[in-house]
Amino acid sequence: MAKKEYVPLFETRQVKGRILFRCIAASILLGICFIIMYRIRYFPVGGKAERWTWIGLFLSELWFSFYWLLTTVCRWNAVIRIPFIHRLSQRFGKELPGIDIFVCTADPLIEPPSLVVNTVLSMMAYDYPPEKLSVYLSDDGGSNLLFYAMLEAANFSKTWLPFCKKFQVESTSPEAYFRTASELVNVQEWLSVKKLYEDMKMRIETTTKLNQIPEYIQKQHKGFREWDFVSSKHDHQTILQILIDGRDTNAVDIEGNPLPTLVYLAREKRPQYHHHFKAGSMNALIRVSSKITNAPIILNVDCDMYSNNSNTIKSSLCIFMDEEKGDEIGYVQFPQCFYNLTKNEIYGSSLRVLLQLEVLGFDANGGPNYMGSGCFHRRETLCGKKYEKNYKVDWKKINDKKVDETASFLEETCKVLASCTFEHNTPWGKEMGLKYGTPVEDVVTGISIQCNGWKSIYLNPEREGFLGVAPITLLQNLVQHKRWAEGELQLFFSRYCPLLYGHRKIPLKIQLIYSTYKLWAANCLATWYIVVVPCLCLLKGISLFPKISSPWVLPFVYVTFVHRAYSLAEFLWCGGTFRGWCNDQRIWLFKRTTSYLFAFFETILKLLGHSQLNFVVTAKVADEDVSKRYDQELIEFGAASPMFDILATLAMLNLFGSLGASKKATMDADQDSKVLDQFGLQILLCLVLVTINLPVYQALFFRKDNGKMPTSVMYKSIVFALLACMLAMY
Repeated sequence: MAKKEYVPLFETRQVKGRILFRCIAASILLGICFIIMYRIRYFPVGGKAERWTWIGLFLSELWFSFYWLLTTVCRWNAVIRIPFIHRLSQRFGKELPGIDIFVCTADPLIEPPSLVVNTVLSMMAYDYPPEKLSVYLSDDGGSNLLFYAMLEAANFSKTWLPFCKKFQVESTSPEAYFRTASELVNVQEWLSVKKLYEDMKMRIETTTKLNQIPEYIQKQHKGFREWDFVSSKHDHQTILQILIDGRDTNAVDIEGNPLPTLVYLAREKRPQYHHHFKAGSMNALIRVSSKITNAPIILNVDCDMYSNNSNTIKSSLCIFMDEEKGDEIGYVQFPQCFYNLTKNEIYGSSLRVLLQLEVLGFDANGGPNYMGSGCFHRRETLCGKKYEKNYKVDWKKINDKKVDETASFLEETCKVLASCTFEHNTPWGKEMGLKYGTPVEDVVTGISIQCNGWKSIYLNPEREGFLGVAPITLLQNLVQHKRWAEGELQLFFSRYCPLLYGHRKIPLKIQLIYSTYKLWAANCLATWYIVVVPCLCLLKGISLFPKISSPWVLPFVYVTFVHRAYSLAEFLWCGGTFRGWCNDQRIWLFKRTTSYLFAFFETILKLLGHSQLNFVVTAKVADEDVSKRYDQELIEFGAASPMFDILATLAMLNLFGSLGASKKATMDADQDSKVLDQFGLQILLCLVLVTINLPVYQALFFRKDNGKMPTSVMYKSIVFALLACMLAMY
């Protein structure tokens, strides 16, 4: 009887268009088979150079075919999840569980306090009972400037939270709201709150600029005395301050409503101890929060990812609290979206096809990977609990748990939980908490949770749950992807390789899907071959593709055209533009020839013991000129970098190859048709690469702004490209 009365809190639907996708995938696979047949059947028997270049191209095509098959497995079956928030409220009412929200920041110079404050305030303003909401900030920079900013945020929250509730604000970051709000429901109140925010922001930014807290402010809170014992951001004791105690009857907003708990933590750091970057920060928060609030659900976000949907918490609870399917869910992942994207996404930062289509396939096969931000976890799963078949959560019993100690007592007794030595000879970082030893601690942790028997869910609501800051320079973008790709490849060669670690623990499909991300960096070799060798062979007169007049040209043309055309259709369907797709293809090439190349070889060096693990924080701020060029959709090449040396050299190489082919075709009119027939596809490939690299040529020779290529890069690229061409023609 109870079974018939069951009404789910969320629904799973098949993604539209999967039949079309499967038909196109099958036709592409058939075309790939014909290409392989051609490579084998027409293997050159002539010179040594012809044979080796043919073999290299054949291996590159085999790699691309293999990688395409992996991504197709991921996309073969895709689903979307639809939560029913109204059913959650009707069914559980006041029995909703507590939520602990973790916000992590590492450097006040790269991640300014005003940005962090906006994220914290947005988390405090969720449409959720405030007495069940707690926000923890982990300050790995140990900055008294950020502590001061948090005090300002605690005070401003008394006005901001009731304002958000009264006017049903969705984008609850004050900066984002006042930047985008167009309708003034109550002009006087709106302007009043805006002025309070701008005054707070000015005080924070002025203090940050001066790099000093005024003495009269330091006397206002006991927490500032902690910095009397701080040697540096790499050498200090644990600093733990409960800025708002949600249990305190005096902790109320201007309308008398209770405020969420707000906690500041700077874990202990000493030069002789490894602090394990973000993973160590998260693990300290897990332990400290377990003594202060101990909520069963944990949300973690990066310091630049503010809340853009007031119902995000309730949406995730629809998954966790579903009576039939919820108990097996370990975490709920939301996509990482960005508010500062240009219309045509000049750096392809939205990853829209990956997040709107590919991850849906991941979800259908057992759950998406943990992406490091915008993820709701069961506290138990992060602490290493394994899923048991008859596992059931008694939400009422969980809600009855209370913490009776005073805030001062908790501040003192919990400091040891964030000390450098606490984790020694414990399972933390191995069986408990986020995993150590890799730059992609989030991915390893997600795999471990799934290997413990838990499933995960991907939620992509119509209104984005979180919005962050995308890199606004090309170098930032390439460095970020280099770090991701390096971490993923390190993972593939470690004990956490999904094919080994996940063997008999998670389905084979998930293992293969994980492998598509782990092998990002490995794509660099085949991409380099396709970009460099056909161009050089064109100059030497070596044909690598069938003649235009041959029927064997059809599978090459079909696979290339259909694959790219379908890619464009998907991009447009996901809300992109044609120019946005072109930019996405350009960045795809840039990443594979630079970010992935450096990631690949640094991983190999690390495996050989010649490289140390490092962690790079992507800058969240930029100067005015850079921001202006970004808004104008001009690619930023202004910094000197080996990555730009590579991009410029490859661009010049293909330009010289195209010019050489044109010269060869025009010098002898009688041979013109034969040259085009024999080398048509190679010439077309060079021309496509030249078209992709048009912004590079513009930055090398025509731009006058500070975003142009440095002169040294121009000279080096021309010399290297000419040298390669001369060696090829020798």
